[in-house]
Amino acid sequence: MLSNKNTATTILLIRHGETAWNAEKRLQGHLDIALNAEGERQAALLGAALAAEPIDHIVSSDLQRARQTAEALARVRGMGVGIDPALRERCYGGFEGLLYSEIAARFPLEFAAWQARDVDGVLPPGSNRGESFREFYERTTAAIARHAAAHPGKIIALVAHGGVLECAYRAALGLSLETPRDFKVLNASVNWFVVEEGVLRLVSWGEVSHLQPAVLDDLG
Repeated sequence: MLSNKNTATTILLIRHGETAWNAEKRLQGHLDIALNAEGERQAALLGAALAAEPIDHIVSSDLQRARQTAEALARVRGMGVGIDPALRERCYGGFEGLLYSEIAARFPLEFAAWQARDVDGVLPPGSNRGESFREFYERTTAAIARHAAAHPGKIIALVAHGGVLECAYRAALGLSLETPRDFKVLNASVNWFVVEEGVLRLVSWGEVSHLQPAVLDDLG
């Protein structure tokens, strides 16, 4: 258990459990994909592992893979789940619903820019308008800051997506958006942050001891 002091807000930032699309490396983005059986198992283990933590509020992305994970956490505590669409994964436009190999074949220029970490790169149109990485980073870090400011001195759980976790990690460590992602972003992982005087600080990253077997490391 992590103790909280003064008006600092402690945040458990949690990635949703596994989906079938995570397992086959199909890009989800804003597409609303449910947990698979393994993801449901992970969510149940997550809820049990955090049952003793003094969490004051639980907020989830509105996408069902995050909501299902948050509900497993809330169920064992008799709590409700708040919903915030600003915690959604990045929207990938025309990339969504495709395997990484399919993206490379259909959109070679845009795929190359994405892999080269062009943070202002424009994504091809799809059923949803794609976001640049910079737009996504600004949206998600603002959402995290807003929830922290709304709950000073409290412990809150935010259940979101791999890309959201990446943005928080970069913000807390002051990493450039252009640098490669050389850190793991794991399904159903617990990641501890503290926000004090508006500053986000990383306390612990990638806790998955509650899960067996090993979980997937990918965005989604």
